[in-house]
Amino acid sequence: MKFVSTRDKSKEADFFQAVLNPLPPDGGMYVPLETEDLRRWLLYTDETTPFTSIAGSLTSAFINDEFSPIICETIATKAFNFSPEIKQLGDSLFLLDLAKGPTGIHRDFGISYLVSFLDTTLQLKGEKAVFLDTSTGELGASLAVAMRGKKNLKAVILYPKGTVRGLEESDFVWNGGNIYPVEIDGTEDDCNKFVREIFAERSFIEKNNITLANTVNIGRLISQAFFYPFAFSRIKNKVRSDIFYALAAGNYSNVVAGLYAWQFALPVNGFIIPANNYLTVDLTGNPLVLDSIIPLEDRADSDPSKAFNLERLEDIFSANQLMMKHFIFPEAVSDAQVEEAVKELFVKYGYYADRHTAKAYAAAKMHKNNSDGDYATVLISRDHPSYSEDFIRQTLGETPEMPENIKKALKPTEISREVVTTTEELKAIISSL
Repeated sequence: MKFVSTRDKSKEADFFQAVLNPLPPDGGMYVPLETEDLRRWLLYTDETTPFTSIAGSLTSAFINDEFSPIICETIATKAFNFSPEIKQLGDSLFLLDLAKGPTGIHRDFGISYLVSFLDTTLQLKGEKAVFLDTSTGELGASLAVAMRGKKNLKAVILYPKGTVRGLEESDFVWNGGNIYPVEIDGTEDDCNKFVREIFAERSFIEKNNITLANTVNIGRLISQAFFYPFAFSRIKNKVRSDIFYALAAGNYSNVVAGLYAWQFALPVNGFIIPANNYLTVDLTGNPLVLDSIIPLEDRADSDPSKAFNLERLEDIFSANQLMMKHFIFPEAVSDAQVEEAVKELFVKYGYYADRHTAKAYAAAKMHKNNSDGDYATVLISRDHPSYSEDFIRQTLGETPEMPENIKKALKPTEISREVVTTTEELKAIISSL
C-alpha cells in the first residue's frame, strides 16, 4: 500500500517512509492511496479470532509489498499482549472497552503498535530513530511501557515542569533506558512550540531520524482501525441488523480509523459523534466540516506537536457532503444530556462512564430517537473511567476503584534535571542519542 499527502497526491511513500517521516513536505498529512477489499476475510472472523490475528492480517494488507506476512504477524504479536473487550449492555447495545492496555488508555494500542512496527523494521534495516513528543503524563507513561527493552528507539518527551508521571528510573536514558524526559519551565503550549521549531528544521529531522508518537503519524493512527473488525467479529453472530459506532470526536483519529476500516469493506452503517465547533450540522441537518471553507493551499502546515485529523476526514470524502451525510452523524448534546447519560449507563448497566463515553452515548440516544428502523450500536469507551474520577464523583456521588496499573501511570516522577530553555539545548540532547 502506498501513502500520499492530503495536499499532493503526486508523490507516494511506502508505509515505513510515512511512519519514519510523518509530515509530508507540503504541510499535509499522510493518508492511504488505496485500500484492500477484505470482505471475505472479515466475514470469516468470529469471536474466537484473536486480536493479534486481526492486527497481523490488517498489517499484512497494508504493507504486504514491504514485508512478509511473517514479519507482519511478528509486529502484531510483539505489540499486543492485551486486547480490547466487547460487552453486551442491552439487546442492541454493545460497549467496546479500549481501557485494557498497560496504562488504561486507548493510546496504549496505537503506541504499542507503532513502537513494535518501528523497532522491528528499523532492526531489519540497521537503523535507529527518535520520538519527539509533548506529554502531560499519559502519553509518556504509555510510551515508556511500550519501549522497554527496545533496541532501536529512543524518545525525547517534553513536559511542563512538574507534570512527569508514570516513568520508572530504569526508563531514563541516563540509566540505560529509552526515555529522555525534558522539563520545560512553562505550559504545554510552550512544549509544543519547541516541537514545532525542531520539526521546522527538516535537515535536522532527517539526519537524526526524528518521528512522532501522536496521531499525526499514520502508523499510530491506522492501527486504531483494528478496533472495528475486532468489534464486528464479536457481535456479527449476535445481530441481524445494521451496525453503528458511537464515539467521542476527540482529535478525530478514531473516526478516521473507523472510516479506513470501512474502506477495507467492514460492514458498518455509520459513525455517531457529538457535534462540536469543528464538525457540526448545517441548517438542513447534514454534517459540516467548517474548515472546508478554507482551501488546502491557504491553510497552515499540519502541527507536529498536536494531532488533529479533520483534514484526513475531509480527504476520505473529498469534501463530498452527500457521501459524508450517509456515514457521519454529528448530534448536538447538552451538558444536561451528558449527565443524564452517565446516570443511565450506571443505573441500567452498572457502568461508570467518563465524560467522553457519556457524550457518545447521549449522541447515540438522540440519533436513535430521530431514526427509523432497528440497528445495533457499538459504544466506544476510550479510557478507564478512573481517569475521570472527579467528573464521575460529581455526577454519581461515587467513583470506580482505581486499578494498580493506573495508579502507577499517574504517579508523579522526579527527574532531577535542569529545565531546558532553548531549542539548541533540546537539539543537543537529541543529537546525543
